[in-house]
Amino acid sequence: IMGLGSQMIFWPNNFIKRLIDAGFFVIRFDNRDIGLSSKVQIDGLPRISQLKMMMRLQTGLSNKSTQVAYNLTDMAEDTARLIKALQLGKTHLLGASMGGMIAQIVAARYPSLVQRMALMFTTTNRAFLKPPKPKQLYTLINRPESHSERDIVRHSVWFMKTVGTPGHVNVRMVREIAKLRYQRNFHPLGTVQQLNAILASGSISRFSKQVKAPTIVLHGSADGLIPASQGRVVAKTIPNATFHLIEGMAHDIPEYYQPYMIDLIRNHLSA
Repeated sequence: IMGLGSQMIFWPNNFIKRLIDAGFFVIRFDNRDIGLSSKVQIDGLPRISQLKMMMRLQTGLSNKSTQVAYNLTDMAEDTARLIKALQLGKTHLLGASMGGMIAQIVAARYPSLVQRMALMFTTTNRAFLKPPKPKQLYTLINRPESHSERDIVRHSVWFMKTVGTPGHVNVRMVREIAKLRYQRNFHPLGTVQQLNAILASGSISRFSKQVKAPTIVLHGSADGLIPASQGRVVAKTIPNATFHLIEGMAHDIPEYYQPYMIDLIRNHLSA
């Protein structure tokens, strides 16, 4: 389950291949509102100040009265229905960032569908957690100069250089994926509405505490978007979860760290 505004192709091909080589059957998919999945357009929704919602979330105030297109529970329902539609039975969930939040909700609400779980650079969205660094926070609210392919690709490179692992951002690959994402489907409203879903959902700790599936939490020490301390909170909130800090990694899945990450994930899911 991929993160905010990220189509399924945002999972690096080499990472997926390594999972397959490790013996797993891998399914990646577009969350609602992005890629080739259905788009949600509701007329009459009020204009929302996402910065104000972020501040309310950080200080423990609820955004539940804010009218949004959908929330994370709805997105978790999508995932659960996909598992059922594909008749997978009990499966493993691998969730990154927002996808990790969705995975926690699925595991809590549908324990019969989840055997084991691996979470990467994610959070419980609880109040008073260490906030993102200003530079990385800005990536959530900054917009490209236009909706042309050129400006979208340029914005994508800036985004990955800002949140990605220092010294390990493959700019050529970022450009290629950005072009593919743009040509496959460009729907900026989806990213806005997914961010609104995160902010309106608030803390998911109540779900995290209910997770029964054995869980591993991976988090990079250099993550400025979701600080590593938030990953530690995830591991402490989910019963019997284990936490692994990956030194030097940020909010991405660099080639350099993939063998180590795959080893951790394989050993956990195969235990």
